[in-house]
Amino acid sequence: MQKNLIEVRDLVKTYVTPAGDFTAVKGLDVDVQSGEFVAIIGKSGSGKSTFINMLTGIDRPTSGRIVIDGAPIHEYSEAQMAAWRGRKLGIVFQFFQLLPTLTILENIILPMELNNLYSKVERRERAMQLLEKVDMAGQAHKLPAAISGGQQQRVAIARALANDPPLIVADEPTGNLDSKTAEKIFTLFEDLVAAGKTILMVTHDSDLARRANRTIVISDGEIVNEYLVRALSTLTQDQLVDVARRVKPQVYPRDSFIIREGEVGDKFYILVDGRVDVLMSQPGGGQIVVNQLHPGNYFGEMALLGGGIRTASVKSASEGDARVIVLDGKAFNALIKESSLLREELTNIIERRVKANQVKSLSSKINDDLRAVVRESKPKSHPAGSVVIHQGELGESFYLIEDGRVDVLIRHGDEEIKVNTLKSGQYFGEMALLGDKRRSATVRVSQSGPALLVELSMTEFEKLFARSTDFREKVKKETARRKQGLEKVGRLKVKPRSGVRK
Repeated sequence: MQKNLIEVRDLVKTYVTPAGDFTAVKGLDVDVQSGEFVAIIGKSGSGKSTFINMLTGIDRPTSGRIVIDGAPIHEYSEAQMAAWRGRKLGIVFQFFQLLPTLTILENIILPMELNNLYSKVERRERAMQLLEKVDMAGQAHKLPAAISGGQQQRVAIARALANDPPLIVADEPTGNLDSKTAEKIFTLFEDLVAAGKTILMVTHDSDLARRANRTIVISDGEIVNEYLVRALSTLTQDQLVDVARRVKPQVYPRDSFIIREGEVGDKFYILVDGRVDVLMSQPGGGQIVVNQLHPGNYFGEMALLGGGIRTASVKSASEGDARVIVLDGKAFNALIKESSLLREELTNIIERRVKANQVKSLSSKINDDLRAVVRESKPKSHPAGSVVIHQGELGESFYLIEDGRVDVLIRHGDEEIKVNTLKSGQYFGEMALLGDKRRSATVRVSQSGPALLVELSMTEFEKLFARSTDFREKVKKETARRKQGLEKVGRLKVKPRSGVRK
């Protein structure tokens, strides 16, 4: 398990002014692990700059603790702080702060000289290596005024790396750059994180913030719950803050139901602590766990966006309490109306959950011996547009769709008509195995992408069919429905040019 590079506890900063005391930071608790890329966002006056200034030692806390790489910097004197900062911290400013009378190379060498690190020759070699890393070695002997803003920012990043600090703090590093140059700077930060550096980046750009490992939103001196931010990452900063202000987490004791299958759904839930289990009822009685959710996940959206009835139950896990943020239907619908991105994300999540539940529910209806048959058959990827079975050929296999989509087509003369599209958790190929052995339709992988299919032989299918009553009844019912559909299409094709072409 990675250790925390930064541990902040109950951090408070109060300023004494002629108009009275003003508390800019109100009891912040933050942990940052080594190698994380953390974005910090907040409106002007939110307290984010005060927070960063205390992390870098520019400002001192009124109370609370700041421990960075084992150093309790909240206890350090100014001299101790300066020595620690020179060796353990790299800072990148919005306006570069390069010394105008020194060359680019000399700007990189200076931090090493001030902290008495490396020999004179090593300093020059290291400075050139860092300039090569940021693609600025060819400008080494120019003054800062002779290069562009984006180039100056790359030099500032190289300078921040001069003493090989474990932590880089970047204060609005792209705020003074055009979007193309900002993208290059952000990519450079991603490369540094991949190489093991820890980066805290203050930014006003929500799109860039979403690409970091984590986003910390600060509002009125307090941190908006990180799991709320993670769950609703498509919302704007203002929307996130508004939600955080209007709701407080509710605690559900271990093994207690939060929602029940079959009831009317009128709330949306975000898990912020603990774990919850998603359960579905089985025809023979009882429930099975079809999913487990963790902090930052949400649930309850299916009923609000669908038919209004809960399709599954959710309960807190047996090992501990669960804390959830609850939005009523009115608040949820307001968010959906305001954010098309959130609605699109929720729709995609619902589709994936339905697929997963279908697969889990189907496998639960098969006893242990029969499940083993399915597990031992490795899924095979079929490319987009490829034909899996041909209408009229002898059928010797049964297919389960693990991922992707397939189109079902029937042929009349020279014409093919798409009669169905099957998705993850569904199956095909059973009609020939239960009928005259001839395929009644062609099945082709949809053009949207490859499909991952589990193929069972006729013998394996017959084992499933013979030994599992649930599976047998499900297949019989679905086969009858599919036959009716094919017959209906056939009748429509009797009349020339009639029917709906797809």
